[in-house]
Amino acid sequence: MILEARYNNTMCGRYVSPDEASIEREFNLVRTEWRFPANFNAAPSQTVPVIRWLDGRPMAALLRWGLVPFFAHGKPGKYSTFNARIETLQSSASYRGPWARAQRCIVPALGFYEWHVNADGTKTPFYIHVEDQDVFGFAGLWERSPADADTVVESCAIITMPANALMAGIHNTKGRMPAILTREMREAWLSAGPTEAAAALTAYAADRMVAYAVSSRVNSPRNNDEKLIEPLETDVD
Repeated sequence: MILEARYNNTMCGRYVSPDEASIEREFNLVRTEWRFPANFNAAPSQTVPVIRWLDGRPMAALLRWGLVPFFAHGKPGKYSTFNARIETLQSSASYRGPWARAQRCIVPALGFYEWHVNADGTKTPFYIHVEDQDVFGFAGLWERSPADADTVVESCAIITMPANALMAGIHNTKGRMPAILTREMREAWLSAGPTEAAAALTAYAADRMVAYAVSSRVNSPRNNDEKLIEPLETDVD
């Protein structure tokens, strides 16, 4: 249960990734060669689908979730890099390079999980999604890190920011949330200059988000099925 202990108290450390057909429809992608089912418990270090801007158009890719910096020679470091804090995008050694090179991406999602700390110290997982986009996108950064002359590791991180009112009540220890893009801001995030791209990073409106408690089965990424997002009848203080 190493992954459970490491990731279930972080933001954003688990989410639901759509299947390839849903991503292609939502993001108007030309037909791709990738094929994969929905992942109901995507966790750091796994390979996840992303959209990035290459050759003047959005293109699909499968990247490692957990950014491996260019200077790391393809080797993941000891510090978690699956989230990139908005406050340090331009100063962090890991993220300032991708930000400066406009290596921005969208991480498609159906929803994500967050853990609420109860008064007695126990944790209740919540499933959160947005009601105005069936498939939405997290704002992310991606990077290439050469491991050797023949191998390059490509990876990504999801950007996080201060929580809105809904997420502050759920993520009540650190008050953070992932940067969720509106449909209108997707292209700007991928292809515009740094000022326009930064303007796309705003806290998603709380009244357009839905959250409910789910089973603690989500604590382990070994569990991966649609029942993970079913509502749990419980009282959370």
